[in-house]
Amino acid sequence: MTHRPTLLFISPRFLFPTDEGGKIRTSNILRQMKGGAFQIILASPAPPNAKTHQADLETVCDQFQSWPATPASTPRRLRALLDPRPVSVATDDTPQGQTAIAKLLAAKPDLVLVDFPHAAVLTPNPFTIPSVIFTHNVEAEIYERHARLARFPMRLLWPAQARKMQRFEAETLRRFTRVIAVSKRDAQALQTRFDLPNVDPIDTGVDLEFFQPTPQPPPPEPGAGTIVFTGVMDSPANIEGVRTLITEIWPILLKTRPNARATIVGRNPPESLKATAPQGITFTGTVDDIRPHVAQAHLAIIPLEVGSGTRIKAFEAMAMARPVVSTTIGVEGLDVTDGQHLLIADGPKAFAAAIDRLLSDPTLRTTLATNARALVEQRFSWAHVARQFEAICLKALSPRERVG
Repeated sequence: MTHRPTLLFISPRFLFPTDEGGKIRTSNILRQMKGGAFQIILASPAPPNAKTHQADLETVCDQFQSWPATPASTPRRLRALLDPRPVSVATDDTPQGQTAIAKLLAAKPDLVLVDFPHAAVLTPNPFTIPSVIFTHNVEAEIYERHARLARFPMRLLWPAQARKMQRFEAETLRRFTRVIAVSKRDAQALQTRFDLPNVDPIDTGVDLEFFQPTPQPPPPEPGAGTIVFTGVMDSPANIEGVRTLITEIWPILLKTRPNARATIVGRNPPESLKATAPQGITFTGTVDDIRPHVAQAHLAIIPLEVGSGTRIKAFEAMAMARPVVSTTIGVEGLDVTDGQHLLIADGPKAFAAAIDRLLSDPTLRTTLATNARALVEQRFSWAHVARQFEAICLKALSPRERVG
């Protein structure tokens, strides 16, 4: 039997349930890579109920190693404000995690791969084996965007956190043999921002079997229409995007669509945000499956003003043949064309007008939905993305690559 090199894959989060973009991306790539070029050891913190996901784990790795997950309590996060690293990084650094990773590295895997820069705090510096880091975002860019848009009192905290993240991300990415970015746009941004010579992009994927096209609901009545937003609602970027929908976009839309409805699908919506939601906007909280909610909508929206990386939610809606209205940032890094695969609109007036236009034009809805589904079928399956990812990992093993 041909020897397969061992890949130690370190994740800062337990991958299941796959209820947020990073976990969706990572689990699908690993699932498509299993049985391929590498023997995969997945290492991550694990919650008390991890055994209930044993079947899921067996689909993504050959071996799973873990340490107890320790959620970041409010006191711990407050103490982390004094740390030279960003709060989100400092709270991922645990003695249990460091001990577990040191033991796994002592077994001398052929390649170590760190998922998100946050997980690098658990690893030694320098590495003695080839190493790859998977950057789902340009983290410093997200922090800088939050700093520009934050309201009081968070505007007092975000600038300092942005400076810390810029420093941490620069130091961390330079430690690795190769850096994987989730788009050509992110790869260029990382190369420019941090002067990195070793960045490789991959595409964003979507599960085409799970997210199948569904028939459009009946045409909306005059002055009505249903839209949907999907995303974890304990994410600052999603919170701010939905806040913009509620306070700025929705009042404009109601002038022409007084009976419009919007469904916000995702876990842990803040009570403060729910309290401000006007009639017509509902929050589902945690759901087992987003597809029924998307299927009931005439279109999907991505009103984000903050973010980096790529938004998997866009491709999921497109795969279900739902037309999308997004800000530029909402589809940043995705190879999509305004007016062909979706409508892109920035600013509350333009965004509301794009929603109204799509709700008024069934032909345009059908055209965009058909084009979008064809695009993801042709280019953005997870199998295709996993082949890109695996090739980069194999390249990192080349004797020509720098180690440490």
